[in-house]
Amino acid sequence: MVKNGITWLVVMIIFMSIFQSFSSININRKVDYSTFISDVNSNQIRETYISGREIKVFKKDSSKYITYIPINDPKLLDVLLTKNVIIKGSAPEEPSLLTSVFISWFPMLLLIAVWVFFMRQMQIGGGKGSILFGKNKAKMLSDNEIKIRFSDVAGCDEAKEELSELVEYLKEPEKFTKLGCKIPKGFLMIGPPGTGKTLLAKAVAGEANVPFFIISGSDFVEMFVGVGASRVRDMFDNARKLNPCIIFIDEIDAVGRKRGIGLGGGHDEREQTLNQMLVEMDGFKKNEGVIVIAATNRPDVLDPALLRPGRFDRRVTVSLPDVLGREKILEVHMRNIPLSDDVVPMTIARGTPGFSGADLANLVNESALYAASCNNSKVSMLDLEKAKDKIIMGAERKSFIMNKMQKEVIAYHESGHVIVGLLVPNYDPIHKVTIIPRGRSLGLTFFLPKDDNINVSRSKLESQISTLYAGRLAEELIYGVNNVSTGAVNDIKVATELARNMITKWGFSKKLGPLLYKSNDNEVLTDQNINNVQNISDYTARIIDEEIKLLIDLNYKRAKCILSSNIDILHTMKDALMKYETLDIQQINKIMKRKKI
Repeated sequence: MVKNGITWLVVMIIFMSIFQSFSSININRKVDYSTFISDVNSNQIRETYISGREIKVFKKDSSKYITYIPINDPKLLDVLLTKNVIIKGSAPEEPSLLTSVFISWFPMLLLIAVWVFFMRQMQIGGGKGSILFGKNKAKMLSDNEIKIRFSDVAGCDEAKEELSELVEYLKEPEKFTKLGCKIPKGFLMIGPPGTGKTLLAKAVAGEANVPFFIISGSDFVEMFVGVGASRVRDMFDNARKLNPCIIFIDEIDAVGRKRGIGLGGGHDEREQTLNQMLVEMDGFKKNEGVIVIAATNRPDVLDPALLRPGRFDRRVTVSLPDVLGREKILEVHMRNIPLSDDVVPMTIARGTPGFSGADLANLVNESALYAASCNNSKVSMLDLEKAKDKIIMGAERKSFIMNKMQKEVIAYHESGHVIVGLLVPNYDPIHKVTIIPRGRSLGLTFFLPKDDNINVSRSKLESQISTLYAGRLAEELIYGVNNVSTGAVNDIKVATELARNMITKWGFSKKLGPLLYKSNDNEVLTDQNINNVQNISDYTARIIDEEIKLLIDLNYKRAKCILSSNIDILHTMKDALMKYETLDIQQINKIMKRKKI
C-alpha cells in the first residue's frame, strides 16, 4: 500500500509539472536591465509581465525577452504608464487546501502517531504493559563466552574459597539437596575498588559453566517511575528460563541504598526498584537455581532488608591483597610478558602496600610500555621500578629546572629524612632516595616495609613523626631558622594528623586515657548517626592540643639530636645526591658507615 501511494504521488507531480510548463510563458532570451530601460524610453515596449524581480517583456515588433530588476525601482511603474505600456502582474500564491489542513491538524496527527508508537511497543512487550524502557539491560554471557577461571584470580584466597562452594552447588546440586540444605540465594562481595570483585564473579560463572547475566545498579534507574521495577521483573523472568544461572549486579549501592533516610528527599523510582528486587529475591516466586551475586564498596549504605538472610545470605569480603597476595597477582599479570632474569616480584610486592589488583595490573602494563619505548626485548627490574615510581610519585618533571641552591636545599632535606629514618627504632627499611622532581614533589625518600602494617606500635608511630620532621630540621641546622623553606608543608600536615589520631583515637595519652575523642571522618551520614556527634568540652579540647604539641615536640627534639650528632653524614649524603640525584640502599648503607661510594 505504501509503494502504491508513492507511485501515485510521483505521477501527480509529473502531470502538474507538465501542465505548469504548458500554461506558463516560456521565454528563453534574457537581456540586461539597462537595455530594457532604453527600450522603454524609445517606446518599443508594448506589454510587460512583472513577477517579483522578474519582468517578461513583449515588444511592439513581436519579440520578447526577460530581464531582472537589480534593485527596488519605485519609479519604474510611473515610467511605464507614461509610455502607455500595458502592465500585468501575478496574483500572490495561496497555500492549497491540503496544505492548510495539514498545518492545522499537524499537532493532533503527531500526538496520534506517538500514541500508536507506544501501543505497538506494548504489544511487542508481550501484552504485559512493558514497553522497551522496561526491558532489562542485563548483558547475557553464555558459558562458552566466559574464559576466566579461578586460576586467573589471585590475592583473595579466602573469597575464592567461599565462592567455590557456590560453584560446587551449581555443578552438583544433588550433593546438597539430598541433605535438605539450601544454597544461599545471594552473595554480596564487599571490598575497595579494583580488588577483583567483578573478576571473581566471572570466574564463578566460568568454573560453573552456566549462563551469566551482568548489569550495573545504575542501569535499573530511569527518569520514568516504574521502569526500574519492570526491568528487575524482566531480568529475573529471563534468568528463570535459563535455570541454573548467575545474575551479577555491579555497584548495587546505586539502587540498594537505605529507604527513607530523610536526607536529600525521597526517590520513588529507586525505592520502587529496590522493593521489586526484594520481592524477586525472596518473595512468592521460586528462584531455585538463580544465584544473585552483587558487588559494592559501600556496604554501609545498603538497605537492611537487602542484607537479611534469604536475600544476600553470604557476605564475601574482598580486601586489598597483602604482600603475598600482591606477589601472586604480579605473577598472574606477568604470565604473558617476557621478563629478564633480574625480575623479583616479591621486591615489587613489598614496595606497593595498599595497591589493589587493578593497580598492580596497571604497574605491569606501564613497565611493558617503558621497555617497548626503549626497544628492549624483555621487561627488566628497572622498568618495573620506573613504573612503580611513576604510579606512586608521578612522572618525572624533566622540563622543571632548578638552580644549584634549590637543588642543594632539597638534597639536605631528603638526606635528613634518610638519616633519621635509619636511626630511629622500629621504622621501615630505606629503599632509595631521589631529588628528581616527580608530580608535585621535588624529592622523595622511599621506605620499603618488610610486611604489611596491620597493627602499628606507638614506637613506630613516633619514629614516623621524627622522620617526617627530619627534612625541615636538616634545613634548619644548615641554613638557620630564618632560612627554612616551605618544602615541609606536606610532612607537617601528615605528622600533625598522625599525632592527633594518636591522642584522640588510639589512646596514646596518659592525661586523656584510652577514650575516643574523634568520630570517623569517613562515616556516611544517615538518620542513624546524624545525631551521633562527639561533643568535646573546651577544657578537653585544650588538653588535646597540649598533648599533641607535647608529642610532636618530643619527637622533633629527638630528630634534631640525631641529625646534630651525624652532621658529617648529612653533608656526605647531600654531596652524593647532588652528584647522582638518586641513591639506592647499597649506596645509602655505605654513606651511613662513612665509606666512599
